[in-house]
Amino acid sequence: MSTPPPYLAGPWHPDAAAPAYGPVPSPAPAPPPPRRGRKVLWGIGGVLVASAVWAGAVLTVPGLVGGRDATGSVPGTAGFRVVDDLCATARLTSFGRIYPAQSGTPYHYTTRHRALDDMYCSQYRKRAGGDSEYVSLYLQTQLHKAVDPRPEFEAQRDGLRQRGYQITAVPGLGDDAYLGYLDDLSRSDPTWHYLTQVLYVRQRGLTFYASWSGSYQDGKTAAPDREEIRLALLADARELLRSLGAQV
Repeated sequence: MSTPPPYLAGPWHPDAAAPAYGPVPSPAPAPPPPRRGRKVLWGIGGVLVASAVWAGAVLTVPGLVGGRDATGSVPGTAGFRVVDDLCATARLTSFGRIYPAQSGTPYHYTTRHRALDDMYCSQYRKRAGGDSEYVSLYLQTQLHKAVDPRPEFEAQRDGLRQRGYQITAVPGLGDDAYLGYLDDLSRSDPTWHYLTQVLYVRQRGLTFYASWSGSYQDGKTAAPDREEIRLALLADARELLRSLGAQV
């Protein structure tokens, strides 16, 4: 199996029909041209009225814009730090014991913005240097400084359920955390299993994502130890989040 490109964010296998995080949406059709005359003026007036109603709702209903909580504030990111190289910061102590050999060069990026800081790392590892099989590891940490990430965090969990992931809550990790597990059979050869385990963590304005992806073939290769991978995800996530300032 050849190494997938490093910019893929999520599970990958050679006969996948679409990117793991869903197809690219089609562009929306262009709106029809406005009619001239009184109806146009009425439309403008309606927009002004609607804008006034919306402004009033924003002032009187905290949380309508920006995902703010009941107090009208956004969860803070104070105390968290941004690093230039998440791959270098992530020691991956547990995964390093299971897969000590690197395959290729780790890929990383960090972007900074007044609304969102984003740190990403992907790498491929093997149990031994001479192995032909590798596993994929993805890490991403985001600091949400302008909006409350809770609604999208919940939507992601529900989306994974709809895609067939087995979801398990992780108590005592951040403000909210869960694991997801998927055994995806190949469309061209159902003896091939493409496995994914993901971990999502939210603490105040920080969200964290970690993913392990591997594969095996019935009767030819041994299935990876699901519990071993689960424990490694949790241990290495706690280690990385502590290094970024999270209280986990």
